[in-house]
Amino acid sequence: MSTKNHITIYTDGSSRGNPGPGGYGVILMYGNHKKELSHGFRMTTNNRMELMAVIEGIKALNTTDIPVKIYSDSQYVVNAIEKGWLTTWIKTNFKGGKKNPDLWKEYHKLSKDYNIKLHWVKGHAENPFNNRCDELATSAADGRHLSVDHGYENASS
Repeated sequence: MSTKNHITIYTDGSSRGNPGPGGYGVILMYGNHKKELSHGFRMTTNNRMELMAVIEGIKALNTTDIPVKIYSDSQYVVNAIEKGWLTTWIKTNFKGGKKNPDLWKEYHKLSKDYNIKLHWVKGHAENPFNNRCDELATSAADGRHLSVDHGYENASS
């Protein structure tokens, strides 16, 4: 599992159709502790769910004192953060129609209090934590009581 020198978070997002019903899955691990999170939305996109998974994982943390390693199979999310694209998007106020500014701004604000490093993992491969997050995300997307992704639905109307 994880070691005591950092918190490990695995994340995944899913959308049945793009856009369509979607969900996210998150696994948080620290030492012998493990927690799973998931939630579904009636209309959203895959990229929104990938990013929302990261945000919800961070929101579930109880401390800012321990470094955090986040694993995602979304190159969109990992590259935007690790390659500094997000910093540029924020400076230019998402000029050029960059998608999901509501979630990117939320991530940016949340992440300031943490020592976070994102890592890309190949999706649908042999990583049991990534595969479990995929199960959580797709189950959430297929759920009966789906929430409204206000950021998506308000931007689309």
